[in-house]
Amino acid sequence: MAKIKHIAIATQDPDETARFYKEVFGLQEVGRVDNENAEGHYLSDGNVNLAILRFKNDVVAGEEFGAAYSGFHHIGFEVEDTAATDAKLRKAGSDPRADINAALNSRTGGGHGGKNVELKYSGPDGVIIDISHTGWVGTDGGDSDGAAE
Repeated sequence: MAKIKHIAIATQDPDETARFYKEVFGLQEVGRVDNENAEGHYLSDGNVNLAILRFKNDVVAGEEFGAAYSGFHHIGFEVEDTAATDAKLRKAGSDPRADINAALNSRTGGGHGGKNVELKYSGPDGVIIDISHTGWVGTDGGDSDGAAE
């Protein structure tokens, strides 16, 4: 069974939003990102990685959101077999997001050096879905450095 390991919130003020979740809920900062695609913080309760991100371009944010969007953005599942999950997603009508995957240089078997998201898909209700075999930073399946979103 897949495990929910990652949730992302898009924001225009990642420092303030991260401060809120750290102060109110005691989440720990387990990484940061600042590259051509996004800037922000990775927070964790030890089980789930919460990404607080300001997207820097519309392609990576997804055309349905855009870089100016703030709110719930995507959810990530750690899966045992990315190829089998890819087949299930396609059969269910959830196609890979070629636009976002190309911009992130994501591919089955280890996008971003095997850390965090491997592939992004369209999900129901406009939600973007991530799948990963290796988990996310700050979760029991991921390592402890701040890999890119």
